[in-house]
Amino acid sequence: MSAGPVLAGPDGRIPDMSAQRRKGGEVMAPIRVGLLGCGVVGTEVVRQLQTQADDLTQRVGAPLELVGIAVRRAKRIPEKAAELGVPESLFTTDSAELVTRGCDVVVEVIGGIEPARSLILSAMEHGASVVSANKALLAEDGATLYAAAEKHGVDLYYEAAVAGAIPLLRPLRESMVGDQVHRVLGIVNGTTNFILSRMHETGAGFTEALEEASALGYAEADPSADVEGFDAAAKAAILASLAFHSRVTAADVYREGITEVSAADVASARDMNSVIKLLAICELSPDGSTIGVRVHPAMIPRSHPLAGVGDAFNAVFVEAEAAGQVMFYGRGAGGGPTASAVLGDLVAVARHKVVGGRGPGESAYAQLAVRPMGETITRYYICLDVAEKPGVLAQVAAAFAEHGVSIQTVRQHGHADDATLVVVTHRAPDSALAATVAHLRTMDAVRAVASVMRVEGDLES
Repeated sequence: MSAGPVLAGPDGRIPDMSAQRRKGGEVMAPIRVGLLGCGVVGTEVVRQLQTQADDLTQRVGAPLELVGIAVRRAKRIPEKAAELGVPESLFTTDSAELVTRGCDVVVEVIGGIEPARSLILSAMEHGASVVSANKALLAEDGATLYAAAEKHGVDLYYEAAVAGAIPLLRPLRESMVGDQVHRVLGIVNGTTNFILSRMHETGAGFTEALEEASALGYAEADPSADVEGFDAAAKAAILASLAFHSRVTAADVYREGITEVSAADVASARDMNSVIKLLAICELSPDGSTIGVRVHPAMIPRSHPLAGVGDAFNAVFVEAEAAGQVMFYGRGAGGGPTASAVLGDLVAVARHKVVGGRGPGESAYAQLAVRPMGETITRYYICLDVAEKPGVLAQVAAAFAEHGVSIQTVRQHGHADDATLVVVTHRAPDSALAATVAHLRTMDAVRAVASVMRVEGDLES
């Protein structure tokens, strides 16, 4: 059984160095680790530091000494200490003091913009490398964190910020850095994927599927960050920044959530042997001059590998010049999976502290502009509630032609008051497609534009 992590005593010193001797009798100084946050992820990080202590020492080349755990509420310290089997003296409510305590590495799992940003910058100023799971902060102000890491000669690692346990960012940042990435396409939010999967499987509406996700713990009390696409947009910004060596923030990402996806949309997708997924799409323009970054629900054919990604799983496709298509798949959230990514980063930066050197910093040399969504070439699925009278189809087709949008397929369902037209377009600028939809909404022959959704891949007619 593992002996557990090295824990500092009340005076900040390690009581016994005998277990830390390595070959030749050399005593290796421990790597001092400060932990900001002890929620679901932080708790699992502490557990893994205990259960894997001996192995982690061998992998790092020195023991990992947990010198402090910062929490918000002092009243929870006795309960948390008992749960984890660590002394209460290890906990503190003074996060600002912890990051100046001489830590070699600070692990940040509190989330949000502030105080996380100030704490990370202070930790770096005091010589600590940082491991973070904070997608929102990295997507909003990653450039500031990178600049601080460069200035103070420390590491900034954040594998856990996107797709949980799935090794995704480091392959983009290191393994594929010699290749040219053309496109990153994926499902990066487990909550929305669970909701859409249940809607497809059971025929439930959005509200019912969200209630089920909440009951199972997949959705937060306030699910807006997930269902409105903010979480996925932050992750898309991080992915695009790494893939295309350019600074991309969450504000640059076109975003739509899944709240408007209806049971009827799901049924229509099923009729076309397709499914609906919330996709994060980052792509290089054909001439390599701009990048597009977007998050929105889209219909994809069942033949697409992402169509079979169900429940709360994540999956990401990377398309590169030499590597071709590479897919990453696994659990994208939860205490265990996220802690796995945190510990992987912790081992990496701790090794750098032992042997010297640093990992890669920011690579934003390309400085590619993010093009507006209106210039993105895409396809639409449009469902129209139309009047049943002669010439309606011709009027609808004329509206598409007026805006330079070509129709790939059109199908009519029902008759008289129940008549609907389902149109799938060819690829066109998103601005032209949006203008076509706006035009259709003004036509007397169109009682309502019942649904509009983007399409990725080739749907069955």
